[in-house]
Amino acid sequence: MNHPIIKIDRLQKDYSVKIKQSFWKNAFFPKYKAISAVNDISFYIDRGESVALLGPNGAGKTTTMKMLSGLLYPTSGKVDVLGFFPFDRKNEYLKRIGLVMGNRSGLAWDLTPNQNFELAKKIYGISDHDFLERVGRLTEMLDVEKFLDKQVRKLSLGERMKLELVASLLHNPEILYLDEPTIGLDIISKQRIRSFLRDIQRESRITLLLTSHDMDDVEKVSDRVIVINHGQIVFDDSMPKLLRNYQDKKYLTLVLTETVTSKVIEKFGKIVDKKPLSYTIEISKSGQSKNCRYHGKFARRRYRHYSRPPGRNYRRHVHRQTKLRGYRFSLSILLLNTTVTAISVSPNHIEKFFAPPTI
Repeated sequence: MNHPIIKIDRLQKDYSVKIKQSFWKNAFFPKYKAISAVNDISFYIDRGESVALLGPNGAGKTTTMKMLSGLLYPTSGKVDVLGFFPFDRKNEYLKRIGLVMGNRSGLAWDLTPNQNFELAKKIYGISDHDFLERVGRLTEMLDVEKFLDKQVRKLSLGERMKLELVASLLHNPEILYLDEPTIGLDIISKQRIRSFLRDIQRESRITLLLTSHDMDDVEKVSDRVIVINHGQIVFDDSMPKLLRNYQDKKYLTLVLTETVTSKVIEKFGKIVDKKPLSYTIEISKSGQSKNCRYHGKFARRRYRHYSRPPGRNYRRHVHRQTKLRGYRFSLSILLLNTTVTAISVSPNHIEKFFAPPTI
């Protein structure tokens, strides 16, 4: 029988943003509008699960993480973690969770890692035996023993992040929140941290909640994926199912120089996202290949301006700056299981782009 230890029901977080007006109106009659960072989401996480929160920047991932860890107070909805309301910040709750944020340091920069660990020992009331055993085991797993007496400010980013993980696990938490723990790290450091997190999760049955833009983090560490977009959950299932559902689709984003009606765009695929000067459409791989590859071949054969920066083994970036039938545009492609293509194009050239050219 499953025992959820994280329960979220219709969670909402709104921010008030001032509307830009004239100086005098802003001074005496300010107006505000509500922006929903997290919009009515609900999910449960069982003990021992490893779950990833995915989504674009601004989707609400970190906001959700902060509400679960007690850093933010929700606007509405219910949050229950280990039987506590996180924002009460009770010591009994804080002793049972760990938090690592890739863009924030949890270690005091003027102290050494050993001194930081001693401080954590006093705060969490860790016994001498448990403290020595955990420090020795965790630092050996991450191969950071030689950095324990080096001032934190003198450590590299990869070294510091490994020691941040050690510090977050010293008190043997039941839940570990990880907000982009591998951001900015080299490939070797990322691989070691992924293996470490997987081993720790399997050995101690700790519950992991991870946010990341690196799909290797998600594939190697997590069993379940929750995709958040515009503050709402759009997918909640296993990683293999996510790949099966979206592997046969491509997403084409047209960034326009002028406004154009939806009817013009709908002819080429299903509109999944719409902004004032951009549309994202969903089309099959064969359909996009049929419609677009002629122009890629035509542009490369005629102008031969093509470059591909080195990418990792799980994704590839391609950038082309070329001229097509007298029109200059840039094309950036991200190949990551499903293909996301961003194209800058004038409305007058949309028909020409999709129709195979006559050469």
